[in-house]
Amino acid sequence: MKFGIDRLLADPALRRPLEGRRVALLAHPASVTADLTHSLDALIAAGLNVTALFGPQHGVRGDLQDNMMESPDYTDPTYGMPVFSLYGEVRRPRGQWMGTFDVMLVDLQDLGTRIYTFITTLRYVLEAAAEHGKSVWVLDRPNPAGRPIEGLTLRPGWESFVGAGAMPMRHGLTMGELGRWFIDTLGLDLDYRVIEMEGWAPEEGPGFGWPEGQRIWINPSPNAPNLNMARAYAGTVMLEGTTLSEGRGTTRPLELFGAPDIDARKVKAEMERLAPDWLNGCALRDIWFQPTFHKHVGMLCNGLHIHAEAPLYDHAAFKPWRLQALAFKAIRVLYPDYELWRDFPYEYEFGKLAIDVINGSTELREWVEDTNATPGDLDRAARTDEAAWAETRARYLIY
Repeated sequence: MKFGIDRLLADPALRRPLEGRRVALLAHPASVTADLTHSLDALIAAGLNVTALFGPQHGVRGDLQDNMMESPDYTDPTYGMPVFSLYGEVRRPRGQWMGTFDVMLVDLQDLGTRIYTFITTLRYVLEAAAEHGKSVWVLDRPNPAGRPIEGLTLRPGWESFVGAGAMPMRHGLTMGELGRWFIDTLGLDLDYRVIEMEGWAPEEGPGFGWPEGQRIWINPSPNAPNLNMARAYAGTVMLEGTTLSEGRGTTRPLELFGAPDIDARKVKAEMERLAPDWLNGCALRDIWFQPTFHKHVGMLCNGLHIHAEAPLYDHAAFKPWRLQALAFKAIRVLYPDYELWRDFPYEYEFGKLAIDVINGSTELREWVEDTNATPGDLDRAARTDEAAWAETRARYLIY
């Protein structure tokens, strides 16, 4: 198959509307061609007049590990062009930056989860382009989590940098499709184009979204090391709002969870008792790990590793958001007084618990804390939102 960047480079007719125009590129380390050339180098080699480079969270170089670690603006040492950070002093493009280009090419590998901030950056870029009369082209890439929809929809008033709009946690769209939804939902007026992928088959194995055996996985952010993480992320990202380790400081971040003071086998057994169907589609392996940085640094933790990998992976059955919610519920049942929720500023949101910011409402946390609430209660609420989103997103599907 071909990604958007590869089709643009291979077809002079696709590039022709860019002739004589100043081009900006929004990119990160995974913005590479099929032969692993960075998109910036490839576009310049193809003769495009690239005049500015923009970077999302973690920077163009992907060098910053954690949330709220800001990237600076700088001058690219190879080409001498300005590099503007969309995760630094500002997260929306400054007006003077918009004067450095005519067309912005967006070439970002997404993970298919609402909280992943690249989609919020896309929204902010589209809004700025509409305001300043600029064009935006998305060079489309696969959603590695595929088409499944899961989770509660973000509620009004809970928009944030990790909540770009009213969609469930797992949205099932590509970046190009998300751009269409943003433009329609926000009522934006701009020249928007999607350089579509060729041959993307999100319902086919073994990748079910990611073209395994055809494309090499490059980390789009420092803690996104592989396809298993991308599949689990719609659930494991919620760990960032808890005192449990999500595996930062290990070699398998956001694929596992644990803490020094929980018994992982008991947690797994309680999850199986509460809602065994929510564990389908993957394997849970009890593990021990010692983070080298971040939460519980240097402490021996007991936890569970989520393996959504062949031959243990069932794409239709795997529900990462429900699985992780169930783990929280099991911990609350086993340890009623456990200090589960982490209270700290999360992605520039103050005065709100991080778990609520992540979920786009208080509903998930309240379900965990309510001793009378059952898995069926959460499932019914989520199914309603998931069905509504499936109907909404149908208008924006390209593939």
